Amino acid sequence: MDKKRKEYAVELVINGKKIEKVVIDSHYEEKHSAVINDVMILKLVDLLKNEFHDVNDYKFPFKYFVSNRLEIEDKLYRMIWLLEENKSYIGILNAFRSSK
Repeated sequence: MDKKRKEYAVELVINGKKIEKVVIDSHYEEKHSAVINDVMILKLVDLLKNEFHDVNDYKFPFKYFVSNRLEIEDKLYRMIWLLEENKSYIGILNAFRSSK
């Protein structure tokens, strides 16, 4: 496992794809660690389950997504994430609070 990435086991379906692992890049910690942490990111990932999400960009083998209005406890968050072809994980590139 890369030092800059943390991995967590999950059981989700996103865009019809079975997800068994969340891989969180440490990028969010540089500017957003005061308001978000891995536990919050895992809660945000849970909000994605059983939903279809539009692809923002596709660079084989990665499909990139941006979820702009994820809400937890009346606070909005934005999360940038990816799915890799033929892999069973979701990669979290960044997550942060968003204005209403």
